[in-house]
Amino acid sequence: MNGRSVGDAPRDERAEQASFGFREVDVAEKQELVDEVFESVAPRYDLMNDLMSGGMHRIWKDALVNALAPPRAPRRPYRVLDVAGGTGDVAFRIARRSDGAAVTVADINGGMLAVGRERAAARRLEKAVRFVEANAEALPFAGGEYDAVTIAFGIRNVPRIEAALGEAFRVLKPGGRFLCLEFSAVDVAGLDRLYDIFSFNVIPAMGRIVAGDSESYRYLVESIRRFPNQARFAAMIARAGFERVSVQNLSGGIAAIHAGWKL
Repeated sequence: MNGRSVGDAPRDERAEQASFGFREVDVAEKQELVDEVFESVAPRYDLMNDLMSGGMHRIWKDALVNALAPPRAPRRPYRVLDVAGGTGDVAFRIARRSDGAAVTVADINGGMLAVGRERAAARRLEKAVRFVEANAEALPFAGGEYDAVTIAFGIRNVPRIEAALGEAFRVLKPGGRFLCLEFSAVDVAGLDRLYDIFSFNVIPAMGRIVAGDSESYRYLVESIRRFPNQARFAAMIARAGFERVSVQNLSGGIAAIHAGWKL
């Protein structure tokens, strides 16, 4: 006898699990399901962000860029990687704030990148912002290539969050900074109940009316609830090697900016 109960699979035979909303699925299946969600919502993604957040996502993204504080006139090339930033919202803000900044948007979803490229052209930012199809868990960039790595409302959709954090650490230069804007845990009494009612009842209905897709938005709401709270996510960032990890709550904890340094 080897001590293993009948019916137990060896560790290496068990499929690695990840949450897709309130369901547990194989890690590989989660990536496929997330891809389907974002292919569906890409054409109306930014409009739905406005409706879902009452426009607050714009203020939160401004807060992210304020926390990054990119140099206005860098003396040397200032390189930023925005992961899961397909439509360019954060990248455009950084490019406008910092003359001469070179921003790379990496996103696994081709539909989101197509929207981002169109928006960059309309804003005449094609030279400042480039778009690369890439997996956050295996970035196609050299180690120590970037001064900063940002990710806004994307990390909760990554099947292996620890792998994505490790890749962010790898591609940063020593002294580089990682910043993550993500929905988090509400810490204001009463607001949490109102937020739940709005999230589970109003947002899927909005998705059905505006984007013709309620299920994708139901997943997005559920994914927020499954994401680690502020303290747990800060601990994950620290385990990836980052130091001086900090958390800034926004709007009572509806969203939060996590930051850390590669020292």
